[in-house]
Amino acid sequence: MAEAKKRGLLTKGWRSMREAGPQRLGLTAVLLIVALLLARMSWGLPFTDNAERALFDYRSFVLAEQVEQDDRIVMITYDDQLLIELQKRSPLDRGMLAAALRNMDTMGAKAIGIDILFDQEQNEDAELIETIRAMQTPVSIAYAETGTNAEDIEYEQQARLDWFMAQLEGSNAHPASVRLSSDSSDVVRAWPEIFEGLPPLLGRAMVAAADNGVDDPFPGYVGAIRYRKPLYVEEPVIPRLGIKLFADETLLAIPEVRQQFADQINGRYVVIGGDITDYDRASTPFTPYVDEAVTAGGREIRPPGMEVHAQTIAQMLDDAMLHKPSEAWLWLYAALVVLAAALTALLELKSWKLIPIFLIQAGLFLGLPFFLHDRGVDTLGFPAIGPMLGWVVAFSAMTSTARAANAEQRKFAQGALGKYLPREMADQILENPDLLSLHGEKRPIFVLFSDLEGFTKMSHAIEPEMVAKLINRYLEVISQVILDHGGVIDKFIGDAVVAFWGAPISKPDDATRAAKAGYAVWAAGEEFRKEVAAMDPDLPKIGKTRVGLHYGEAVVGNFGGDTRIQYTALGDSMNTAARLESGNKTFQSCVMASEEFAGQSEVDWWRRMGRVVLSGRAQPVNLYEPRPDFPAEDREALNAAVIQLDSDRETALGKIEAIANRYKDDTALQALATRSRDLNEAGAHVMGSK
Repeated sequence: MAEAKKRGLLTKGWRSMREAGPQRLGLTAVLLIVALLLARMSWGLPFTDNAERALFDYRSFVLAEQVEQDDRIVMITYDDQLLIELQKRSPLDRGMLAAALRNMDTMGAKAIGIDILFDQEQNEDAELIETIRAMQTPVSIAYAETGTNAEDIEYEQQARLDWFMAQLEGSNAHPASVRLSSDSSDVVRAWPEIFEGLPPLLGRAMVAAADNGVDDPFPGYVGAIRYRKPLYVEEPVIPRLGIKLFADETLLAIPEVRQQFADQINGRYVVIGGDITDYDRASTPFTPYVDEAVTAGGREIRPPGMEVHAQTIAQMLDDAMLHKPSEAWLWLYAALVVLAAALTALLELKSWKLIPIFLIQAGLFLGLPFFLHDRGVDTLGFPAIGPMLGWVVAFSAMTSTARAANAEQRKFAQGALGKYLPREMADQILENPDLLSLHGEKRPIFVLFSDLEGFTKMSHAIEPEMVAKLINRYLEVISQVILDHGGVIDKFIGDAVVAFWGAPISKPDDATRAAKAGYAVWAAGEEFRKEVAAMDPDLPKIGKTRVGLHYGEAVVGNFGGDTRIQYTALGDSMNTAARLESGNKTFQSCVMASEEFAGQSEVDWWRRMGRVVLSGRAQPVNLYEPRPDFPAEDREALNAAVIQLDSDRETALGKIEAIANRYKDDTALQALATRSRDLNEAGAHVMGSK
């Protein structure tokens, strides 16, 4: 049934699309293409690219693996304190590097990578070249060229660098690119593009050299770099040691110390470079986020470039090649987003009903990149913001087109139906016109029957125009109260109003709303009396509004013929509510409800008013009166006394009369005390008996 309803909504929306005309449809087609491009190309658009990158950075950070310190890699660094001691900042001391390399060559490193460009002539060059040529450990030496690193190296520098590399030909040392790939936001998110003729990336060169000369341990990979976070906030993922320790011949002459240092090198990939403030620092996806690891010193906001190379080495060692979705898959995903927006628009639902649908779909658009990222998919370039914008454009285009044709008709129909149905029910009928077909079904409903006391008699004493004015105003006031409480206005019978709750739409709080409506109708009648008295003091006094409330089954639906139908309820429950309304004369009350009605509501203002046999009903009815202004203690005492009438009538009568004596002006309570002395064997008062 729900599926059929959905198809009906889609059919209606599609019918509106077809009636929109070729010009409007052409514009819609253009907007759908725009939506498709937004959903797919948002990483390349100037107004969405930064948002996409920021969201990628966020999911990279929150989903990053937390690991213990990596014992496969070590960074040997020149830091700021060492440069102060050496009183030399740039270029870095090559004599110290040569000494450190000679010592490390005997300590069993798998491979050594030097992230330092030897692009300027220094006095220690001869010593360094001789040291590197003599090394048994494979060494990868930083290399750059003006063609791919024009901002970092000039022609003269490259010429010197090429000369330096030429001096190492035939040795165990090879050039390695230190080029890092950053985008327009200057953040290193991905492995650099592979250029023909350029040496392999430093990390690739080191892993290849240590792995029996494999040409490319990560063949062709240019996807996202997998950054990791420290498990212990004070302990960096990649350990660091100062280069001075490995260049200190006096210290290393101590066997125990030399062994301790060798243990830090043996079997590891060693990256040598500068860890210097404001020099060769890299922004990463983690840079915008300050966490406990940053505070405790286990992570830097902008790590040195050598650490990025170390992270790529770890990624290769873990074989963590992130797989990127194909172009065909991304275009298909964008098309599905636009299709989802179009189908949602064709549903032609009210705005508030569309909100959860939009939120669910937006959650899917935002959540899918996180889901894929968490499962090892490379989401660098995967759209997240774009699909939401594309959805909005496609939805807006379809909605404006589908609804333009019937907007005025809908407005008119909604206004007409709203005269006797709550707006939400009128909307449902507008969404599904089949509800107006001739049929009936048995439903439990809450019935309200109200009447204006003495109005018929009064109408004979005033002008017809004034009668019409008063009755129209009265029915307007009472109708608005009922509609405000979610009721359906069944019919007007002169000045009487019949309404019900529970059909065509039933809600969990129908009983409570009907109960509050019953009391509010009486209160509105009192305000109407004051309004009429203020309007013309010469008019006859308006009587009270009396209300009867009952809950029971009725046949509810549209009845009539092809020329005229009426949505109404038929059955004994309607008659019972009417008799309760008229019974208010005998009960000396204004609002009276049956036990079936009162027992369903959640209000606590009901007081028991005995049991009566209504005209036309064989079974007695337990009466309840809404009195929110009646003290709770006396209400509880009265309810208990009325119940006691069935077991100890005399004692109960005494209690009821005692309560009634405290409220001399309470006519309903006085009538209860009198009526309770005239009960039949079933403990009920028979209407009409003395």
